[in-house]
Amino acid sequence: MSGRPWDDSYRDGPAPWDVGAPQPAVVRTAAAGGFTGSVLDAGCGSGDNTLHIAATGVPVLGVDVAETALALAREKAAARGLAAEFATADALHLDRLHRDFDTVLDCGLFHTFDATERPVYLASLASVIRPGGTLYLLCLSDIGPELGPHPVTRAELTAAFSPAAGWRIVALEQDRIRTNFHEHGASAWFATINRP
Repeated sequence: MSGRPWDDSYRDGPAPWDVGAPQPAVVRTAAAGGFTGSVLDAGCGSGDNTLHIAATGVPVLGVDVAETALALAREKAAARGLAAEFATADALHLDRLHRDFDTVLDCGLFHTFDATERPVYLASLASVIRPGGTLYLLCLSDIGPELGPHPVTRAELTAAFSPAAGWRIVALEQDRIRTNFHEHGASAWFATINRP
């Protein structure tokens, strides 16, 4: 049942975060060669970011709990002739994939978890990122105009992804995340995080 509320978001038109194109931060990162090795897109939704990464020739797996979103993603992949892979998975239990990855993308997922879920999610991420791997994280921010729901503070990010927890934040920048409700995008953080 954990996937049902998410799945319902895709049944009556696009979900608020389903903008029909990859997020600009993902496009920039791909153009800079940031997605390397095997890539996981955690919480891929209808697959626009996953498919953008796949179009660069990198092997990528998109996972989500929303079956309707995954069906849309597979249709897009087939229509574009892209070899992206999609699978149903709970982001709090990524270890059940029995795979590991060099690069992981979290685009709009971290901020959906509350304080009790975040440590579980971080452990889940750690279980699939290879040593030396990179996590790219785009989440809603508490800074600036046009805030989205569940904004995250810089302090929350740095505390969650601390060296003591086995992470190293390489870069943390203010950005925007496109939505169907914010004309110029919602305020966001874009973080580059290593798993030493």
